[in-house]
Amino acid sequence: MRLADRLSQNSANAIKPAEPSGSILGGGQARRRDDIGDGSRRLKLRVHNRLLETLDVSKLDALEPSMVSAKVTSAINDTLDEEGRLLTDIDRARLVSEIKNELLGLGPLEPLLHDGDITDILVNGHSQVYIEKFGKLHRADVTFQDDHHLMLIIDRIVSQVGRRVDEASPMVDARLRDGSRINAIIPPLAIDGPSLSIRRFGKKRHDIEALVDKGSLTREMVDFLRALVRARLNIIVCGGTGSGKTTMLNCLSAFVPEDERIVTIEDSAELSLQQPHVVRLETRPSNLEGKGEVTQRDLVKNTLRMRPDRIIVGEVRSAEVYDMLQAMSTGHDGSIATIHANSPRESIGRLEMMMLLGGFSIPQRAMRQQIASAVNIVLHVSRLSDGTRKVMKISEISGMEGETIMMQDLYEFVRTDVGADGKINGIYRSTGIRSFYAGQIEAAGFKLDTSARPLRAVAH
Repeated sequence: MRLADRLSQNSANAIKPAEPSGSILGGGQARRRDDIGDGSRRLKLRVHNRLLETLDVSKLDALEPSMVSAKVTSAINDTLDEEGRLLTDIDRARLVSEIKNELLGLGPLEPLLHDGDITDILVNGHSQVYIEKFGKLHRADVTFQDDHHLMLIIDRIVSQVGRRVDEASPMVDARLRDGSRINAIIPPLAIDGPSLSIRRFGKKRHDIEALVDKGSLTREMVDFLRALVRARLNIIVCGGTGSGKTTMLNCLSAFVPEDERIVTIEDSAELSLQQPHVVRLETRPSNLEGKGEVTQRDLVKNTLRMRPDRIIVGEVRSAEVYDMLQAMSTGHDGSIATIHANSPRESIGRLEMMMLLGGFSIPQRAMRQQIASAVNIVLHVSRLSDGTRKVMKISEISGMEGETIMMQDLYEFVRTDVGADGKINGIYRSTGIRSFYAGQIEAAGFKLDTSARPLRAVAH
């Protein structure tokens, strides 16, 4: 949305002299607050409305974002001076920041979006905001003025990506410019007011070495994972919500050689691959007439015509699983995908279930043969009760025995105890089993050390 349109929208909703409770800066609870808080809100409303009258928004649209910010800051300070209110430096800085956030950003959420340690922002109605920090949920010390204020922020987010949310379409998925994933649901589906969930993309790029430093896996496991990717084995990353699947997928993709063509497929684009040759595809929901939807399955089918060396699916959800497995087993090896599952064995069951729900009338044995021939490695990640994220298992599929898909664990995290501070202690260990794909790994230029560490892969 252009700045001019945004300010016009704010003007239409903010300038309501007869009923200030509807403004984005006034707040419906002002009359029930103390006089100091009421005075601050009234001042913000006056400054905000005067800015809408004096700023030449048509010129602002042509400026760089940094220049827009500087010009708006200067205008706010000039208006505060004209108001003649005596303000301390701290109060003035706070007022300027709040007004800028309303005009240019996402209002009360803007400070949270600049905190790189926050991974999730959860808004449960206008008066309750929670954040996840270091794996734990905390109540944030920010609120919206009322549900109307929150709805304006939601509208601003979704309009930036050409989507809308209203009574006819009360649920929407979108993303911020930094790639953070957004989900909003509003009344009548959300009973207690609009709800907004933001899964932060994060400004910190986690590479695999950073995960080693955090204790999410060992350097020995990193060497092995690098060998698996270079050997073009198909990998599924499984885990629960917020367990770190996307972060791990990003880290694994860093091992793909730079001369290969990668095509990514996602519901909401959040992958951040570092290779130079990457094509990013994203699904599209249907319009108000119920037309124009493009599903992940449509994108997977189209990807096969794009000459990919690797296909990366952000999250396998439904019928696209069949086409993905077909691609994995028919020449597009080295592909990676994530799936919601709580163990490697459960991920296999989830793949079967998605094929059944997709309407594919395939005998169970044939279905399992398809999975066993397509998927080589299953990597299980988990967020533990102390908030830490760890690779719990690296397992491999070694074929079928009768009706059963055979799996064996290569690495695992074994819990030992819980410390006095609530931290979960444990050790990573190799099971000592020689990988079923040892020949393929060695053919890719990695030597498996069979002495002290049976699975350690070393390039040679």
